[in-house]
Amino acid sequence: MSSSWDGRSACKVFQPPYNVASFGFLVDQPDSKGSLHATPHPIQQNQMLSYEQGRLYVIARCEGHHQSPPDHPSPHRLRLLTAAAAAAAARSRHAPFARPVLLSDLPSTMDKFVIRKPKDSSSSSSSSKRICVDLNNLPSDPGLREPISSYHPNDQDNIRRAYIQKGPCQIVPANLPQTKIGGSMRRFNPDWQDVGKQAGGDTFVRTGFKLWHKKEKLQTHVGGVNSAHHQARKKCEDLMKPNQHINNVFVKQTKEEKIKYRIQLNATVDCIRFLLRQGLAFRGHDESSDSSDKGNFLELLQFLADHNESINEVIQNCPKNNKLTHPNIQKDIVNAAACETTNAIIKDLDNGFFSVLVDESRDTSIKEQMAVVLRYVDKKGNVTERFLGIVHVTDTTALSLKVAIESLFSKHGLSLSRLRGQGYDGASNMQAVAKNHNVIAEFFCLVAKLINIVGGSCKRRDALRDAQFVEIEKALDMGELQSGQGLNQETNLKRAGDTHWGSHYGTIINLILMFSAAVEVLEIILEDGTSYEQKGDARSTLKLIISFEFAFALHLMKSILGVTNELSIALQKKNQNIVNAITLVNMSKKRLQMMRDNGWESLLAEVLLFCDKHDIPILNMDEIFVVGGRLRRQTPQITNLHHFRVELFYTVIDMQLQELNNRFSEANTELLLCMACLNPSNSFCAFDKQKLIRLAELYPYDFSKSDLMALDIQLQNYIVDLQSNDMFIELNGIDELARKMVETEKDVTYPLVYLLVKLVLTLPVATATVERSFSAMKYIKNQLRNRMGDQWMNDCLVTYIESDVFDSIDNEAIMQRYQAMKTRRRIL
Repeated sequence: MSSSWDGRSACKVFQPPYNVASFGFLVDQPDSKGSLHATPHPIQQNQMLSYEQGRLYVIARCEGHHQSPPDHPSPHRLRLLTAAAAAAAARSRHAPFARPVLLSDLPSTMDKFVIRKPKDSSSSSSSSKRICVDLNNLPSDPGLREPISSYHPNDQDNIRRAYIQKGPCQIVPANLPQTKIGGSMRRFNPDWQDVGKQAGGDTFVRTGFKLWHKKEKLQTHVGGVNSAHHQARKKCEDLMKPNQHINNVFVKQTKEEKIKYRIQLNATVDCIRFLLRQGLAFRGHDESSDSSDKGNFLELLQFLADHNESINEVIQNCPKNNKLTHPNIQKDIVNAAACETTNAIIKDLDNGFFSVLVDESRDTSIKEQMAVVLRYVDKKGNVTERFLGIVHVTDTTALSLKVAIESLFSKHGLSLSRLRGQGYDGASNMQAVAKNHNVIAEFFCLVAKLINIVGGSCKRRDALRDAQFVEIEKALDMGELQSGQGLNQETNLKRAGDTHWGSHYGTIINLILMFSAAVEVLEIILEDGTSYEQKGDARSTLKLIISFEFAFALHLMKSILGVTNELSIALQKKNQNIVNAITLVNMSKKRLQMMRDNGWESLLAEVLLFCDKHDIPILNMDEIFVVGGRLRRQTPQITNLHHFRVELFYTVIDMQLQELNNRFSEANTELLLCMACLNPSNSFCAFDKQKLIRLAELYPYDFSKSDLMALDIQLQNYIVDLQSNDMFIELNGIDELARKMVETEKDVTYPLVYLLVKLVLTLPVATATVERSFSAMKYIKNQLRNRMGDQWMNDCLVTYIESDVFDSIDNEAIMQRYQAMKTRRRIL
């Protein structure tokens, strides 16, 4: 007889699909004749099996739709159930109380008195119903993970592999609840995570560890060589070794078969690599054996086999259940390639500081997608911006984006504690700021309408090109244009792009060059239009563009965007740093201010010349300004000169200057001035030790008080050393300084100074890289591929955008990850 037996260890066994019963049986010790006696006994709702005073509770939780109330069972029913319980216990009289008496031991006569209810889908076990598990979206946070045992048995090993491939996940918790321990309120300190990660055991994977006043329990949990922790680690290692799996013992694979399988898998990876590199589709409309076009993947694989005898032999003779051409196989290999590419980026980051650049855009299927880019300084001192991934978000509120970013960071093992900067696209570029002015907003709307009308059909585009060709011929005959190779090429009216900052400037330039041709096309539509609607649009648009106000706004925005376009182009460089960006911003501010002070006369002369060339009526600047061609009595009367010079020219330029001043206001002037002291230009003429120490004080988590004291000494040695070193004389930017310090190992000599340099270079300047990712998204997920899943699109984008990293990944690494993802029919 067991000296102590706790029924809690088997309590889940006593949860059949019945409702809760209110009675059970007490089975006494066998009498002198060896008979067992079972007595009905009321049971509390939460009572467990227990051994008590030589008697055993047999829980008959035979709830259900009873023929009589459970509290008042019929005598006949009680006699049957009592005999059934005694008979079940009698089967174990050699060791009568060594194990619990289960409900399954009771005879089938119970079914006559208990009507079973149908199983509830919410309470059914995972082994009875198998549901599809998305291995790519398993929760990384250990606190959110479901127990492995809750999944279907056939999925458990694949889920284990998926978690093992994800690697350890270290979440930085915030606002954890406190527990009263020893009279004090205690909770987990996130700083302890910097020491190491612990896992294993029920406490560490399910309920959580809270005894922080007894940290020695952690070492006890690890235990010795044969502890549960080390056994779990050994099982994990064995699981990731396909050669040791039991199925490989039963199915022997010869060396020749392994070689053929490697050739076949390597050829498949080569084809997939090419398609990913070029951003091409995989599937075909008809992939049957008799199809003339089976799709890019199958056709490319066949092309490769036709030009390689060994590959052709393997593909022709491979088993039909292992051709490696199924769409799921393709997705697994693409996912393996994307994971290896992302892991290479994370490895290059090397747990360093980084900034995050975030933006949202809609894809072809009208789904809101959030792109995330990391900016960091790599091991060679180069400023790097890498595409991390794209996430589908249901809405763009701050909370939703925060949850999506945290989930993505958790998936890739990135810690928010290493985050040092954030960049979000506020859609506040120069063109967008100018649109806040009503006249300028109407001007851009009119430009968009003009482009839609003139370029609305192929016939109109041809007419526009023909008219422009005639204009160029006239200009060449009159000597206004020069002829030569590459000059006077065919142009067209460009549409302004949502993700290209300089597109509006290009649109305005082309409209000025093709203004006569655009007017001629509108006149053709006005005469030959097929409907009154077309003629009406052409008439109203033609009336508005052949006006002095339109011509003035056209040249005003050309001049303003011409100044800021250089700044936009410079900010789109990946290696741009904040100090150079401030220099360019200051230059743009000065040029705008010079335009405001001295640019009116030259702009007005340019507008008058344009109006004279295109027969646009010229206004008298001393006359009263008329809105919409009619004099309004309610509005104050102003002259044309006041309207165009004060209300348009000065106001729009002031709006640009105000936006630049708001972005770089006095609140962050101190930070920027401190950063500028690192600029190596002109032999470190901007160096200021006190400002650099102040810069370090703005990062209290990275520079302790002792570090600040050591930084003071390092800065003194640093400036004397580098100013006397010829290799640092001709440097022009902080990015060049970082690379040169790594080349000469000055980053090791002056680690705190190099840390300051890295922090400055890590700060984001613009979100151009995120905008480029959306351009790639439109190329990958086009109209013909608008049913791509989110994970499939993300994997294709990672390998397509970060193609240089993808090219550095060997096929062997991709194949090994592919093999480890699931149980395969063949092993490498």
